[in-house]
Amino acid sequence: MITENNFSENEENKTPFTSSDEGNISETSIPKGNSETVHSDDSHESLAHSYMSQSIESLVDELEKMINLPNAGAEFKTFNHIKDAILQKVNDEVEVKKHEAEGEEVFSWEHPLANKISGIVAIFKEKHHAFLKLQEETHIKNKEERHQIIERLKNLNANSEPGINLFKEIREIKKSWSEAGQVAKSDFTMLNNDYFHHLNQFYQMLDMHKEFLEQEYSHNLEKRNHIIERAKELENEPSVQKALNELQYLHKLWKEEAEPVAEEFREKTWEEFKLVSNKIHDRKAELTAQIEAEQLAHLEKKNSIIQEINDILNQPIEKGHQFWQNAIQRIETLRADFLKTGNVPRKLSNENWTLFKNALKNFNAAKNNYYKSLKSTQFKNLEDKLKLIQTAQDNMHSEDWDLALPLYKKLQEDWKKIGHVPRNMADKTWADFREACNTFFNNYRDKKKATGDNWKENLKLKNQLLEKLKSVQNEEGAIEKIEAIKAEWNTIGKVPRDKMSINSEFNKALREKLKLNKINEFELKDEGLSESQLTDKARKIKNQISDLENEIATLENNLGFFTNPSRENPLLADTYNKIDEKKSMLESMKDSLHQIISGE
Repeated sequence: MITENNFSENEENKTPFTSSDEGNISETSIPKGNSETVHSDDSHESLAHSYMSQSIESLVDELEKMINLPNAGAEFKTFNHIKDAILQKVNDEVEVKKHEAEGEEVFSWEHPLANKISGIVAIFKEKHHAFLKLQEETHIKNKEERHQIIERLKNLNANSEPGINLFKEIREIKKSWSEAGQVAKSDFTMLNNDYFHHLNQFYQMLDMHKEFLEQEYSHNLEKRNHIIERAKELENEPSVQKALNELQYLHKLWKEEAEPVAEEFREKTWEEFKLVSNKIHDRKAELTAQIEAEQLAHLEKKNSIIQEINDILNQPIEKGHQFWQNAIQRIETLRADFLKTGNVPRKLSNENWTLFKNALKNFNAAKNNYYKSLKSTQFKNLEDKLKLIQTAQDNMHSEDWDLALPLYKKLQEDWKKIGHVPRNMADKTWADFREACNTFFNNYRDKKKATGDNWKENLKLKNQLLEKLKSVQNEEGAIEKIEAIKAEWNTIGKVPRDKMSINSEFNKALREKLKLNKINEFELKDEGLSESQLTDKARKIKNQISDLENEIATLENNLGFFTNPSRENPLLADTYNKIDEKKSMLESMKDSLHQIISGE
């Protein structure tokens, strides 16, 4: 409960005169508001709550605006409140980052705004130092001015002559005292006590001048009534904090501007003012409830963030690289939301912060474990890819196209099946493998291009010989003709792969002409050979048959390397044509061997 005396004593001890405190107050009116408010402890707590609910970025912007104000150095308390809120938020983020980096040998992280904050603080220190120096000079000047006012008051008491308008004089003195600037706190008490001592002496002197005393009483009563009316208006002020701050200011004015009044009004007006004051102070519960409601809303939001972090970690799905990358981005957003959300009830603050840190700790531990195991897998993948690179490099100059071409296609398929390798090796391994493959396929294309035109010419010549062979009849000199055709045929090189069936067609026509002319195939070159020579020839053919069978087996085995080894696969068309050609040659050789053995 407020009392007239204890409030005045508290005000005198707690609140020195300042230019903002005494603000330009007229004799007949009370200001509707005070822009430069004297903040109580409740006010500071409310401000701290407001700052903690803002983001670091917005608070830094406020500091930046503040240091650019003309009177920046005077905003020491406000600057420190904001700075403390920023430092607390930065420390919170550092704690979070430490948990994220748990397991690392060295932790090093600096807030992205750290340099800017340090720069702003340094600039403010310079401006505050300059402000203090100027304030000291101003205090000395104001001290002298207040001494002069006190001297005027003393002279008014000592030299009150008939004809002097005391009422007017005291009004001017009180107004001058109200408008005088602030002084150092160390000088205030002495000056203030001295002033009120002589003011009281003046009022005692007025007891001998009833007319002037009544005028003073009337003026002060009017002042009191204005203060009471303004206090009543504050009952409906939407901002509880503003109402409390201005009420404190009105009590200060009551003491300094509205004393004394006539005895019959003294207790009555004070009781009325005290009653209104108590009603406004009762609204502190409203402010507290508002803050508590906001804090409970913040607590609910922060708990929902913690729950979402836990839900992300506990999802019953296979957690691969893509999952963790998406989760990391989401967790970073949640972390930022948590830190910029305002205060929670103090008794739950530590518990809430611990739950948040543990949720992040669990997430980061699971993430780190995954990537540790992933590193092990990546090193195994690297080992497998290095083997493929070595094989590709060993064979990149091979011209055994029948074996090398399927080999490189198989290497490329295997490469695709192997997973990621460590990031610092990914580009190099791919570049080495691609270079080896490109070298081989470039050689293959160059060779194919060089022989492509000859193959077309060979096909033309073989078609001519095939027609010539078909025209041979059972006639004298047929053996010589067939022998010449066969010899010429053997001198002609390869034909395009899609036309290799011409070789089978030629062998078939050759056998038909030999039967038509009752000629043994080996008589074409080996006419008149001895029995032992024929046996050697048969042995040679057997060896050729064995070689062909091995070549066919190798080609067919190579087909097994492909997931789709059908004839419709365009990558395998050349291999199937080779197999068909060699099988046709094998059939022809087997027929020849049979003829030698049977003596036909």
